[in-house]
Formats: sequence, C-alpha cells, structure tokens
Amino acid sequence: MKRLLPLLACLPALAAPVSVIDDQGSRVSLPAPAQRVISLAPHVTELAFAAGGGARLIAVDDNSDYPEAARALPKAGSFRAIDLERIIAAKPDLLLVWLHGPSARQLEPLRQLGIPLFYSQPKRFADIPSNLRRIGQLLGSSAQAEQAARRFEQELAALRRQQQGKSRLSVFYQVWDKPLYTLNGQHIVSDAIALCGGRNVFARLPVTAPVVTDEAVIAANPQVILSAAMRHNDDLLKRWQRMPGIAAVQNRQLHQVNGDLLNRPTPRMIAGTRQLCAKLDLARRHP
Repeated sequence: MKRLLPLLACLPALAAPVSVIDDQGSRVSLPAPAQRVISLAPHVTELAFAAGGGARLIAVDDNSDYPEAARALPKAGSFRAIDLERIIAAKPDLLLVWLHGPSARQLEPLRQLGIPLFYSQPKRFADIPSNLRRIGQLLGSSAQAEQAARRFEQELAALRRQQQGKSRLSVFYQVWDKPLYTLNGQHIVSDAIALCGGRNVFARLPVTAPVVTDEAVIAANPQVILSAAMRHNDDLLKRWQRMPGIAAVQNRQLHQVNGDLLNRPTPRMIAGTRQLCAKLDLARRHP
C-alpha cells in the first residue's frame, strides 16, 4: 500500500461537480468545471479573464475587446444577433450571457438544447467580486478568482475611505448624445457616482438606460455633466454650450470619463471610478 501512495498522488484528481446561482436567480450546475466556454457580452469576457478562466474561452461576442487576448478569439455574434449555428457547432459546455438587447431572444433555443447559461448582471459594486467568485467556480479557477475578488474589495474599500466627507454634487451622466441616453439608479454607474459624492439627477427613472430630453436636463440643473466617451470626443459635450442656464455649463463643469471603464461592471471599474471622482473634485475646486 505504501508503494501505491506516491503513484496515487500523481494521478489527476477527479473533477467535482460545481453549482452556483446566477444573477437571474437560476441555478447553474455542471458535472465538472467548464472547458469550452463562450462569452456573449464584453463585461463577462473581462470577468472570465480576471477570474483566471480566459484559457477556457473558445469564442466571444463581437464587442469583447479586453483584455488583448479576447480580440484574437473567434466571434459568436453581437448585441443585436448571435450566431446560433456557430455556437451550436462549437459544442460549448457553458455560455456566459447578458439578457439584454435583441440577441437575448435567441438564447432560448440554446437553453432548450441543454447548454448551461450563466446570466451576469452586476448592479452594485458588491456584485463584481461575487461574479468573479462564481465564474471562477464554473471555470475551475477559484483560487485566481478569489485573489481578483479580494483585490477589488480592498481597492474599493480604500477608495471609499478617500471619498468620505466630500460635499455632494448633482450629476448628469451622459452615455450617448444621439439619442440622449443616461442611466438610472439601478445601474452600477450610480454606485460609482454616489461613492464619489455625486447624486445622479435621473436616478429615479424606471428604465435602466432611459432616453431623456434637453429640457429634462435643464430642469434637473446638474452641477456637473459627465460624458461617458469610449474615446475622447469633444462633440459629445458641445450641445450643452447652447444652454447656459444649466449650472454645469455656467461653471464650466463639462467633463469626459472613460465609458469602457465605467459602464462595464468589471475590476477595471475601480480605475473608472477614480477618474470619475477626480472630475468631481475638479468641480469642487472650481465652483
């Protein structure tokens, strides 16, 4: 028996079943950690890599552009339409999904085929480390996922301490200008605004990403207007120069922030929130 012990120690451990609850409240159970995973949303792709499971991804959606390794992966469709034939042919043992947009309707045939789906929708900062840990379980990378989750929690706690006691500022967060999109209080960006001492002027709207009018912004009279550009684009803020009655325009508090960092609920949101806090600090120094 003693001679057998070293041999047994060299044998690969049998993969154990894994089971988690996703952000829709559904149980996702696998007989073993997934080996062939397709991600159908940019933020879930980032989460999978951050959780240490990037090597398990065999395809991603068209807009998954971070980290760099995600760009080289085969594409499985977009926000508007996913490539059902390609997904089925790839024989994935797990789909990481986000149930919004026209493509969400296409997920049901995949579910009926028995392909497990993990729905990711972080709505608060605490949901990011939770997603990391659960995705890590599903992809067999729990140790790396735990490290990433703890790092996020520590950086978030430090940022909260830095922002304590800051004066409150009313904020209009502009996602896009044609049409004029913003985000309500149910979106995770409102968590970032609140952490930095801001108040989302459209937090109470019922739709997560509502279209608003110029008149509604004028009536809300924000002290700061933030444009969430994917890259620097001054045109997104030019419309407000025609409306000098808004406090943010009067005091020249029109700023751009990186939308990729803020709008995607991933560990990079810490960097985006730091950027947002810095813009609000500028507004406090120059009333």
